[in-house]
Amino acid sequence: MKLLIDADFIVYKNCAATENELDFGNDVIVVTSNFSDAYTATTRELTRIKNKFGSFSDVILFFSDSKNFRKEILPEYKGHRNRKKPCGYKRVINALREEYKVIIKPTLEADDSMGIYATKYPGNCIVSPDKDMRQIPGQLYNFDEVFTVSKEEGAKWHLIQTCSGDQTDGYSGIPGIGVKRAEALFEEHGYSWKTVLKAFADKGLTEEDALTNARLARILTTDDYDFKKREPILWTPATGYRIDVGTGSKVKSTA
Repeated sequence: MKLLIDADFIVYKNCAATENELDFGNDVIVVTSNFSDAYTATTRELTRIKNKFGSFSDVILFFSDSKNFRKEILPEYKGHRNRKKPCGYKRVINALREEYKVIIKPTLEADDSMGIYATKYPGNCIVSPDKDMRQIPGQLYNFDEVFTVSKEEGAKWHLIQTCSGDQTDGYSGIPGIGVKRAEALFEEHGYSWKTVLKAFADKGLTEEDALTNARLARILTTDDYDFKKREPILWTPATGYRIDVGTGSKVKSTA
């Protein structure tokens, strides 16, 4: 088993924590950082993760690319997160390359790269606090517990996030519907694309709105990536798309 770690989150957090501001007066403020402190904090956290598992074959660190394919779908995606990376961010990543395998795929976020790897090579464990990773079948350690996500549960979570949206990422879903209301909606009417469309329509939204949110919410799997072109395959629901409870399967319906 390999540990697939969302190191983007870890490095960003530790580099930001070691930043300092020097005020020279006359409207001049310089941001500085201590590389050794940032790198030490990062490696210490990675060691804690490895000690948590004890037995594993390898560790792979995943980072987001500077370009993001979701901005082609919605230019406002993560628009409120335009802050530059903290001081030392790239230097810490380059230093980590000396000790670990690092994966950064063009236009993809770390979440997507982990999702693709985990579904192409099953049997590994994703390490990430991001709730989005509940879409990916397999083992997940969210920094609180290790649990297994089934294909059915992952597919359900994608539809839930399509409806509830994610304000931190900048896509709204259906106004007035959060995770709990979305879960109740699907439990009553079934986990299907038909249920999604009706919920959007009830709020005066279109099928295009629903599809945009579904594509933004979708964490890529090996089926959502063109390895030859090295680009995402945007998610499109099959005709009659639904999730059969208890089977873990997605079904095409001609009805």
